[in-house]
Amino acid sequence: MAHELSYTNPAPAADTETDDRRAAIAYHVREILRLLGEDPTREGLLDTPVRVAKMYEEMLEGMWMQPEDVLTTTFAERAEGPVIVSDITFYSLCEHHLVPFFGQAHVAYLPGDRIVGISKVARLVDAFSRRLQVQERMTEQIAQAMDEVLRPRGVIALVEAEHTCMCARGVRKPGSRTTTLAARGLYATDPGLRDEFLRLIRR
Repeated sequence: MAHELSYTNPAPAADTETDDRRAAIAYHVREILRLLGEDPTREGLLDTPVRVAKMYEEMLEGMWMQPEDVLTTTFAERAEGPVIVSDITFYSLCEHHLVPFFGQAHVAYLPGDRIVGISKVARLVDAFSRRLQVQERMTEQIAQAMDEVLRPRGVIALVEAEHTCMCARGVRKPGSRTTTLAARGLYATDPGLRDEFLRLIRR
C-alpha cells in the first residue's frame, strides 16, 4: 500500500498579507455572528472576530511548517534499542466541523545511522496537528515523515484523542477516545516490537 504525504503548503505570508487575511477572516466571522442572530457590535462580541482570526492563525500554523525542516537536528549515532517519545500533548482542528480534537501522541523509532534531537519529534507532531486534520491521516503523516527523513529501521506512531465533534454534538459521548496507529519498517513486520512499544508506553 502506497503512503503519500503532501508537504507542499503556501509560503508564510508577508506582514501585509497576514493583516489582509486576518481582516478578511474577521469580516466573515462577524457575518456568521450576524446570521446566527447575534449583534456583533455588542460589547462582548465586539473584538471576537479578530480574536477568532488570530486563533485560527495560531492553531493552524502547522500549515506553513515543512516536516523535513523540523527534523533537521540529527546526529551520527546508532542505537540498537528504540527511541520513544511518549505523551506528546497536541491540539488539532477537525476538518469536518472546525472544532478541536486533542490528546497525546506516542512516537518510537529504531535508529539507522542517525538519531534526531528528541524535541524535534514533538515539533513534528505540532507540524501535523496544527492543521485542518483527521486523526487517521495525522498518524500516518507522523510515521511517514519520520521514515522518509530519518530512514530508521522502523518507526511507529500511536495517537489517542478526544473529539469535541463527537463529545459536544452529534452522538454526544464525552470521554470517548479514538486510537490510531501507523507503523513502518520493522515495526510494521515484527509483532514483538509493536507489543514492546505498547508495553513501554503502558497501553
